[in-house]
Amino acid sequence: MSKVYLVASGKGGTGKTMFAANLGSSYAQKGYKVVIVDMDMGLRNLDLYLGLENKVVYDVYDVMTGVCKIKQALIKDSRFENLYIIGSSPEREKGDLTPLHVKILCEKLKTDFDYVIVDAPSGIDDGMVLASAGADAAIIVATPEYAALRDADMVDREVLKMGIRRRYLIINKLSASLMNAGCIPSLQEITNMMRARLMGIIQFDTNINLSTNLGEPIVLKRDTYIQKNFSNIVDRFIREEITGSLR
Repeated sequence: MSKVYLVASGKGGTGKTMFAANLGSSYAQKGYKVVIVDMDMGLRNLDLYLGLENKVVYDVYDVMTGVCKIKQALIKDSRFENLYIIGSSPEREKGDLTPLHVKILCEKLKTDFDYVIVDAPSGIDDGMVLASAGADAAIIVATPEYAALRDADMVDREVLKMGIRRRYLIINKLSASLMNAGCIPSLQEITNMMRARLMGIIQFDTNINLSTNLGEPIVLKRDTYIQKNFSNIVDRFIREEITGSLR
């Protein structure tokens, strides 16, 4: 059964869009058909992270307002057999959109894709509420800093209020040396602070910054520890679905 994952964060700079791009790429590497939808109106970056910015003609706003059909806005990533994106609108103010627009879009996409990954704007404003409308589960991306974790917890509370029961946590940009020195929260502290289930940790690595600037998902480099880490994270989500934990 197809799933819609909302990828959210409490603040900017956590690596949310990087994670959404590589999560979708990892699912595609395993043979699943995936579409990543950029719902970060006005601050679109997904197309840049995947090096597809020159292929965006129609965006998600055009789809939801009937300017174009879904297939016209879908952009295929030729590096993967089954990975597509829908770009975001370059303008932030989209007051004529409602959660129903997003829910209908997600339902239509689920008929053609195994996974729909929605890259939401950071924070807990109306944009995040709009992006979450069709989600089956939420993945909250945070960095190991007290402020970022508190903001992530606020996002967790909001998505729970919106009826999304399944919420997961990804810790990005983790420095093992800083954690061992006690300069940042320990994993035990993080799990105590957050109610969302911890599903993966991504270590700080400058190669990730290089990959996003080059428009190449980091998971394209097979057999690296980062690619294997993303693959393991995807496997955990797949096990959740198989065991019936994600409904």
